[in-house]
Amino acid sequence: MKQPVQKAATIEDVAKLAGVSIATVSRTIRNPEKVAESTRKKVTGAIARTGYTANAMAQSLRMQRSRMVLVLAPSIADPNFPGILIGLEKVANERGYGVLIGNTHGEVSLEATHMRFLSTGMADGVILLTGHLPVAGQPQPITTLPPAVAVGRPIDGRVGGGAIAFVGVEDVAASKMATEYLVSLGHRRIVYVTGGPGNMVSERREQGYRQGLAEYAEPLTNWCIDGDGSSEGGRAAVERLFIKDTLPSAFFCYNDDTAIGVISALRLRGYAVPGDFSVIGFDDIPFANNITPALTTIRQPRSHIGERAMTLLLDALEGREAAVGQELLHGDLVVRESCGPA
Repeated sequence: MKQPVQKAATIEDVAKLAGVSIATVSRTIRNPEKVAESTRKKVTGAIARTGYTANAMAQSLRMQRSRMVLVLAPSIADPNFPGILIGLEKVANERGYGVLIGNTHGEVSLEATHMRFLSTGMADGVILLTGHLPVAGQPQPITTLPPAVAVGRPIDGRVGGGAIAFVGVEDVAASKMATEYLVSLGHRRIVYVTGGPGNMVSERREQGYRQGLAEYAEPLTNWCIDGDGSSEGGRAAVERLFIKDTLPSAFFCYNDDTAIGVISALRLRGYAVPGDFSVIGFDDIPFANNITPALTTIRQPRSHIGERAMTLLLDALEGREAAVGQELLHGDLVVRESCGPA
């Protein structure tokens, strides 16, 4: 038996369900910032219930404006991502934009697939959490790009003659503060466990670590050992350190995952944290307060970073001002239980 063809929802259907005029529905789609929030919620709810979303998008495409932003992320499993996304969506919703999430898993093919949202006009701009210029089906970065803002990792590249704007935490100053805290506890042998070679964020945090040591008159021992940003990398770094004759009294770790791995490896060897070694992380991921001992760390203002990045991008899209330069936000030292006197 032939199935009846379902009639596509119309703007009249949306207006009837929302209890508003057709003109109000049209205005909500075209200029949501000019519609009262209560009315906007009625209309967007009716669009979702009637299935008119596709029609609304088609209308926006005819206007050459989708009012959607693509967020390109290497992994949505990154514990920093949800907090940043909250900030991104907050500002986007307030200004009548939607958010598309492209999870690349670090694969060029997936990145190219997500970039089609931009090339087909389904997204007006892009937030880049990948740390590099996106690709468009080729192994080389693209040469033209709509308004874009980098988040978390600065991008060393230029598109269309201009640098990519960046919003993130002030890594150097925050790392310097973390190192000075360890020094204030009496530690004189402090090792920095990196995020791996070529990691720009890790290099900035290492710079702050070295600045924190250099400002003290008495000689302080400092050295670095490579991790890879994971807890397993932290555990492996500890094992490599214990081959050496000289051990640190404190570990400053590139991120919280690394610090958790360091603590795990030390405890497996029978050492107490902070009794025998102190460990400090960076990021303040949700799990940092739930391990034993609770992790002392640097807190990233993730939601605020997302808000500022989306504000810069939408201002550029709406012609207010171009998204340029760097905006670095202050990180806070969160003192818990993993650090103690040397």
